[in-house]
Amino acid sequence: MGLARRPSGGEDFCPIAGGGRALTTSAIDHDKLSGIIGRLGEAAIDPAAWPAIMDDLCRATGTTGAVLLQADIRTPDVPSTVSMNEALQRYFAQGWHLADPRARGVPRAMSGEVITDEDCVTPDQMRIDPMYNEVLRPFGLQWFAGIGFWAGSASWVLTLQRTSREGAFDARDTRILAQLAPRLTETATLSTSIGRVALAGMTDALDRVRKPALIIDRLGQVLSRNAAADAGFDDEIKLRNRQLVVHDKQAMARIDRLIDAIRFSSESTARPHEPVMIRRTAKPPVVLRVLPIDGAARNVFLGARAMLTLSNLIPRLPPEPGLIAQAFELTRAEARLVSLLVTGLSLDAAAGRLGIARETARNHLKSAFSKTGTHRQAELISLIAHLT
Repeated sequence: MGLARRPSGGEDFCPIAGGGRALTTSAIDHDKLSGIIGRLGEAAIDPAAWPAIMDDLCRATGTTGAVLLQADIRTPDVPSTVSMNEALQRYFAQGWHLADPRARGVPRAMSGEVITDEDCVTPDQMRIDPMYNEVLRPFGLQWFAGIGFWAGSASWVLTLQRTSREGAFDARDTRILAQLAPRLTETATLSTSIGRVALAGMTDALDRVRKPALIIDRLGQVLSRNAAADAGFDDEIKLRNRQLVVHDKQAMARIDRLIDAIRFSSESTARPHEPVMIRRTAKPPVVLRVLPIDGAARNVFLGARAMLTLSNLIPRLPPEPGLIAQAFELTRAEARLVSLLVTGLSLDAAAGRLGIARETARNHLKSAFSKTGTHRQAELISLIAHLT
C-alpha cells in the first residue's frame, strides 16, 4: 500500500509562473487538530499508536503523509503513515536522508519555527532539484512542513507532506501547526522516561536469574545492560564505545551482520535471528540470542530494537547441597561433593575443597551414582544441573 502514482498530464506539480507555490491551500480543521494534540499521550504509553495518530493528523491538516525523523541521525525504522512507505523506501535506498536539501531548515525548526520548502529551497531549485524530481514527484508529493521538537538532547522533526492539489503550507498553516511543538516535546520526554523504565525492568528481571542481557538500539549501541552481563565481560567478550565486541572473528562478523539487519529494517519489520555461537579460548562457548523489544520499551526516541541474552557467559550456580540431598536422598556429605562437581571442579579438587581423602570422595560419588541411577560423572552433573 503506497501513495497513488502521479496523475496523467503532470497534474501533481503545478507551479505558478516564476515560482513554485500551488494555487490553492487546504484548510486545517482546528477541532480535529485539538483532539489529536490531546491524544499524543497515547503514544507515550504505547509507541505502536504513532501511525494511527499520524494518519488522523494528516486528515486534520489536509496532508497526504507524515513521518517522524531524528534531525541528525536518520534511519528508516521510524513511525510513518502507510501512505509514505514507497517514497520513504526510495528516500533511504537512494541516500537522500544524507543529502536532503530541506535539512537546511532544521536549525530554524529547532528554534521554534515551523519550516516549509520555501525556507529551505528557492522555487527554481525546487523545480530542478533531484530529490524533488526522483523521490517526491513520482509519488505525487510536493509540499513539506516540519515541526521541530526535542526528545532529551536529541532533535526530532515531525514532517507533513502535501501534494500540489492539497497546496503549499502558508503562514496561517504554520502558525496553527506551531502549537504541536511543545506537546510533541512533552510526549517525547514522557515516552523516553517510560521506555527507560521498561528497558530496565526487562534486563533486571533476567538479572534475578543470573541471565546476562543487554539492550541495543538501531545503531547497535548498548542502551542498557544488567549486572550479570557486567560480571561476565572479559578480554574476549566486552563493551567498547557502547558496542559489543568479541574476540571470535567469525562470531563478530555474524554480530555485525545482525546489527546491519537491525539498522536497515523498518520499525514494523519482525525479523527472526539465528543464535550466534561465540567461542572462547579458555572458557566454555557463549550462545548469543536475539529477542524482540515490545510495548513501551520499543520506543522510537530511545531506538531500542533488540535484547541480546548471553548464555554461559557466567558460571551457573550449583543447586544448594540441601536441595540435592532432598531430591535424590543423598547424605549431606554426598550432596556437598556433587554440588562442587557441578561447578566444574574435578574429583580431586572437590575432595581438596572439602578436606577429605580422594578415596572418600570416590565412595561418595559411587553412592551418588547408585541413588540417582546414573553411571558417569558427566551424566550425574547433567541431571543435577536441571535443578537450577
